[in-house]
Amino acid sequence: MDKEIVIDNLTIHYDETGPVEGPEVILMHGWGCNTSTVRSIAAVLEPSLHVYNVDLPGHGKSQEPSSIWGIEDFTHLIETFAQKLQIKQPILIGHSFGGRIAILMASRYATGKVILVDAAGIKPKRSLKYYFKVYSFKTGRKLASLLLPSSVANKIIEKWRNKNGSADYQQASPIMRAVMSKCVNEDLKHVMPDISAPTLLIWGSNDTATPLKDAKTMESLIPDSGLVAFDGCGHYSFLDNPYSFRKVLCEFLKKEMSY
Repeated sequence: MDKEIVIDNLTIHYDETGPVEGPEVILMHGWGCNTSTVRSIAAVLEPSLHVYNVDLPGHGKSQEPSSIWGIEDFTHLIETFAQKLQIKQPILIGHSFGGRIAILMASRYATGKVILVDAAGIKPKRSLKYYFKVYSFKTGRKLASLLLPSSVANKIIEKWRNKNGSADYQQASPIMRAVMSKCVNEDLKHVMPDISAPTLLIWGSNDTATPLKDAKTMESLIPDSGLVAFDGCGHYSFLDNPYSFRKVLCEFLKKEMSY
């Protein structure tokens, strides 16, 4: 069922499915996605569990923030969401960017189990080529702004962004681009040891967006955690191998799904 809730002056859309009396799940998609992207995960759970599949701010039908948010802001919103809807000890499931929120929330909020699917949360190590590209862009932007009319400079800068930025970056609004840049550079390794809930990490062995080595680092830092990697799968392991994903997910939540 499509629903909306207003939190901190933002209208947030979410799908609510499953039996009301079942254990509760908050499901969070990745960057540039929406509730439909992880709908197949909700479909596995909703016969037994009460699932809240949330459009994160700036995604799907939810409003984007009016300022440049970091992970703290997104996490605070989901914590408020849980409090307003009286969701107690939710099972948290986060894919990619949604995993960042699940990690921070689980480190300080009373949660049930945690499932991180090809999750972000570790600041990527950058090559010299990357830093050369970034600082070349910043220098070029500064020079263009100083030497050219603003209309010409803006066109040149936007052309460079479209050529060199990721697809997610290109498709985002200006404020969401700034949000993405801020969040990508936040490292959550320091809060991972504070996660006390049983945690399952599900990964694609060929994931290039959040590589398998990140999952292994998370497994070493989160006390009660285990990792399952699917051979030949990428960043959307739950779509690349739906059968194995369903099997692993149901086994981990066997107690909750037999409620």
